Amino acid sequence: MVESATASSGGSTSQDINELFIDKHEKFFQLADKIEELDPMAYLSNEHLRVPGAYWTITALDVLNCLNDSRKQEITSWILSCQNDDGGFGGNLGHDSHITSTHYAVLVMASYDALDMLDQDRVVGYFKSLQQSDGSFAGDSWGEVDCRFSYNAASCLKILNRLHDVDTEKMRDYVLACKNFDGAFGAVPEAESHAAYTFVCLGTLAVLDCLDRVNIDELGAWLSERQTLKGGFNGRPEKLPDVCYSWWVLSCCYMIDRHDWISKENLKKFIFMCQDPRNGGMGDRPGNASDVFHTFFGAAALSLMGHSGLKEISPIYALPVETLKRNCPHITKF
Repeated sequence: MVESATASSGGSTSQDINELFIDKHEKFFQLADKIEELDPMAYLSNEHLRVPGAYWTITALDVLNCLNDSRKQEITSWILSCQNDDGGFGGNLGHDSHITSTHYAVLVMASYDALDMLDQDRVVGYFKSLQQSDGSFAGDSWGEVDCRFSYNAASCLKILNRLHDVDTEKMRDYVLACKNFDGAFGAVPEAESHAAYTFVCLGTLAVLDCLDRVNIDELGAWLSERQTLKGGFNGRPEKLPDVCYSWWVLSCCYMIDRHDWISKENLKKFIFMCQDPRNGGMGDRPGNASDVFHTFFGAAALSLMGHSGLKEISPIYALPVETLKRNCPHITKF
């Protein structure tokens, strides 16, 4: 298996790290929120990811037990301002609607117990408008299709208790068409298997209560083979490990109850080594610069493994279980 020997400023690879720096990660997220004034060019290059970034940050802080309601009104008002006339949400104020940004917007509102502030009929109407005749979903009005968008629709509509508003049988059949001979899933039918696409397909099937359509042991074997010698997971054979796959692979293992087929201890060590012990946050692999995306996925994976002091996260919905219980009494499988 291929491993990385490259390190850059950011994290530390000079010594083993065996703890989670919760306080430093909290400060890292707080500092990241000020990027517009601290690093205008970095802000501009990531302007379209402000809503996704809000989800990664807020959910990570929640999982780390560091989220409070002090900015609830500010953040929920800003999220609502990102909604467009078509009912969908853009990645930032004034940006075109996209199904992924819409999903993230709903997740942020759920985190603040503010789903009642949404015009849910408009949101549901946006999702309905994107379902295609074969059951798949387009990402936006321009028509790109892959299985990520099926998961966005399934998860979001289930949270809103509105799955009945779309054709769930065709949704299921499209996702199953993305399954390959190795038991895993690709982005579209006949595409190469990939861990991230496997997560969204499996998550969609879990939401639809159709996991019985999957060969559990076959998929479990493919997932377990994603663990590299350094403990981290890769997304495809012969690729480098990356912290984000800690979530995408491990959550699948939990959904199909095959999490004992991997070494959790080695995975924890890999995630710990991806931390920046000085400034907080996590990079994609040890020694690389931190970002909110990888920090969220690292914390989420540690939560799945029951790390002390962290809230339990749902492998299906990527929200704390207690958040789902408060906001979605109709959901019984987490």
